[in-house]
Amino acid sequence: MKYFISSFLLIYSVFSQVPSALRPVHTYSIVARDPATGQLGVAVQSHWFSVGVLVPWAKAGVGAVATQSFVKVEYGPDGLKLMEQGFTADQALEKLVSTDDGEAVRQVAMIDIHGNVAAHTGTRCIYAAGDQQGKNYSVQANLMEHETVWPAMAEAFESASGDLADRMMAALTAAEARGGDIRGKQSAAMLIVTGEPSGIPWKDKVLDLRIDDHPEPLQELRRLIRVHRAYQHANKGDLYVEHKEIEKALTEYKKAAKYYPENPELPYWSAVTLADIGRVKEALPIFRDVFSREPRLRTLIPRLAKSGLLPENKDLIDKIISIK
Repeated sequence: MKYFISSFLLIYSVFSQVPSALRPVHTYSIVARDPATGQLGVAVQSHWFSVGVLVPWAKAGVGAVATQSFVKVEYGPDGLKLMEQGFTADQALEKLVSTDDGEAVRQVAMIDIHGNVAAHTGTRCIYAAGDQQGKNYSVQANLMEHETVWPAMAEAFESASGDLADRMMAALTAAEARGGDIRGKQSAAMLIVTGEPSGIPWKDKVLDLRIDDHPEPLQELRRLIRVHRAYQHANKGDLYVEHKEIEKALTEYKKAAKYYPENPELPYWSAVTLADIGRVKEALPIFRDVFSREPRLRTLIPRLAKSGLLPENKDLIDKIISIK
C-alpha cells in the first residue's frame, strides 16, 4: 500500500506541471464503428465523477476518441481535427503522443471513419492497464482489478448482437463482471454519432448519455438507453402525426410504450391520436389505464382540444374526462 501511494505521489509531482495532465480518470472504455451503418461510438465507465465530460469524443463522418488515465483532454478534439484532415487513427495518435511530455501516464484510443484503430497505454499507467484492438474497435483500461478486463471486453463486443449501443454496452458489462475499476464505480457515458455528417451537429448525434454520479452507473446507462429508444419512437410518431400518417404514428407510439412501459405519457399520446381520428372505443381503455397511473393527464384533455390536438367536441371531451 505504501508503495502504491508513493508511486501515485511521484507521478503526481512529475506531471502536475504539465498543462491539462492531471485529471486521473482511471477507467475502462471502448471506441468502435458499426460497419453496417457507419456510426462511430465511445462508451466508458469509471470511479470518477462525470466521466462523460472528459473521456468520450466523436464527430460524425470523422472518428471517435477515448482519452483517459491521467487525462489530457486535448487528445479528444485534436485527434478528431487530425482525422478530419485525413490522418488515419494511427497517424493522428502517433503525432499527438510524440509531442506529449506526459505520454507515459496517458491512455488513449482512436478510431477513424474507415475503421482504423490505434491505442496508446503509457508505461506508467497504473496496473492493471492495457488495451486490445480488433476489427472496428479498440478496448482499453487502467487501474483495473484484473488483467482480464480488456480481453473480456473485446470478446463481449465481438460476440454481441444488436446495434452499436448494444454491443458497446456488452463490452462495458463484461469489464465490470471481471472486476472493473479496482476503486469501484461512479459514472458512465456513451456517445454515438452518424457515419455520414448532415452538417447539423445536433442531428449527427445518435445517442449522447451521461451518468455523472450513481451507485450502479452501468445499470442506469442501460436503462437510459432503453428510455432513449422509447423517445426516438415517440418523436417519429409525432412527426407522422404532423404529416397525417396516422397508422405509422400509432405504430411508433406503441413501440415507444413497449420500450418504456413505466411512463404513462407514452401510451397517452396513442390514445389522443386515436380519439382525434374518431377511434374513441380504442382510445378509452388506454385513457383509463393512463389516468389511473397519472391523474393529472386527465386535466390536460381540454387544453389539447384548444390547441387543435383533439376535436373541440364537448361530448368527446366529457366522455374522455369522465372515464373511470
